[in-house]
Amino acid sequence: MIALTEKAAEQIRRMMKDQKLTPEESGIRIGVKPAGCSGLTYTLDFDRAARDGDQTATFHGIKVFVDAGAAPYLEGTEVDWKGGLLGSGFQFRNPNATRSCGCGESFSV
Repeated sequence: MIALTEKAAEQIRRMMKDQKLTPEESGIRIGVKPAGCSGLTYTLDFDRAARDGDQTATFHGIKVFVDAGAAPYLEGTEVDWKGGLLGSGFQFRNPNATRSCGCGESFSV
């Protein structure tokens, strides 16, 4: 399973509020898809419920759904939020990644 830091959870709460969602009715879906120069890229989206085969957990009050097909690629990954003047966004610390592209948007295992 993955882990979500408190900073990431705070940012997700802000984004949910902007979308008029609440942590009680929605969660975040994390997955991967083929893309980028290294092969796979991370996906994040809001979802209301788990799907068959999903891994589910709650971190800092945020429900997390991990797609069944993505779970092996994401096992042990920590999702964090980095904010700053030079850019902000979610960061994935994935112990399974053997290579990533220069911009950090894609990875391979």
